[in-house]
Amino acid sequence: MKTQAGRAADVNRKDLLIKVPAVTLGFWVIKILATTLGETAGDTVSMSMNLGYLVGTAIFAAVLVMLVWVQIRAKRFHPFVYWATITASTTAGTTMADYATRSLGIGYAGGSTVLLALVLGSLFSWHRALGSINVETVHEPRAETFYWLTITFSQTLGTALGDWTADSGLGYSGAALVFGAILAILAALYFWTSASRVFLFWAAFILTRPLGAAVGDFLDKPLANGGLAFSRPLASLVLAVAIVLLIIVLPQRAGTHPARSGANRA
Repeated sequence: MKTQAGRAADVNRKDLLIKVPAVTLGFWVIKILATTLGETAGDTVSMSMNLGYLVGTAIFAAVLVMLVWVQIRAKRFHPFVYWATITASTTAGTTMADYATRSLGIGYAGGSTVLLALVLGSLFSWHRALGSINVETVHEPRAETFYWLTITFSQTLGTALGDWTADSGLGYSGAALVFGAILAILAALYFWTSASRVFLFWAAFILTRPLGAAVGDFLDKPLANGGLAFSRPLASLVLAVAIVLLIIVLPQRAGTHPARSGANRA
């Protein structure tokens, strides 16, 4: 039977293996900026550079796979590696969603339905395999694989939802207000109710993506289409610099395995 010190050592070793950041206000600020960057960067490659959605998807998917491999192979939490992987997932999600909804002709409704099913299927498979979808339990390769798969599906779903909402008549600024209001409701549920923290996290994670998609489109789409017509490459550069500065300035630490508190109480 393990002693208190032995149990604490086991938990500490798990903490060292957790390579996703603690969920703080800074996490959400950077996440929203990363999703906005994903929209402008994806549009830069597929539209401004005129490479198309399929080529853009191939490029960003290759970068994403490489970064996920680096993330899983890493021995500890590296903020820049983590956020680079998040940005790659949201950029790949932009081009994948655009390819599915526009090039393949599935449409926003069909694309959103398929992608929602993929997100839910990934979460279900993750829970069946490992018993939890709490991000604080992401401390080994299988959990990390499910984590990044779910995130990529959610980023792609968010792109389709953001574009669908904006094109439904609300416009890009209207869509941003809608998703911002929903996120505010989720924040209120977090602070003032006992609603499931796991559910609230994934709901917020998914919905920050359409917020970023709407904001990104608002920045770079033509004036005639309700945007501000900013340069996509310039907007992407400004967003990337802002993310780097925030990673440096804001505290970045790995999340804590939930078993740690139990070990500390033992």
